[in-house]
Amino acid sequence: AVQLVESGGGSVQAGGSLRLSCTSSGLAFDETDIGWYRQAPGRRCDLLSTILQDGRREDMFPMPARFTISRDLAKNTVYLQMNNLQPGDTAVYYCAAGGGWPDDCTKTPYGQWGRGTQVTVSS
Repeated sequence: AVQLVESGGGSVQAGGSLRLSCTSSGLAFDETDIGWYRQAPGRRCDLLSTILQDGRREDMFPMPARFTISRDLAKNTVYLQMNNLQPGDTAVYYCAAGGGWPDDCTKTPYGQWGRGTQVTVSS
């Protein structure tokens, strides 16, 4: 079965950095588009950025300029580098293949999703 697994979340103080990782069994990241999403409590699921099969990046409006999506095909891993984190970045972060634009990252009719990784930023 295809699985996506996020890692790298945690608790940091404002101004800190984290790098999230998304790995997969069953999906080759040079053959599929991978997106990073986040959902804060009480808010909708936001697509932040997608890295396409050919390596191009598509950043969406909610994507802070402090964040960068990248990938390492040798490791079949997609990253989300997050710098100068702020309390407003507190959310569960998900990666997905073919995830679309769901209102709720936990109720997703499309694609393959990971279980998410919690990022908590304190002031």
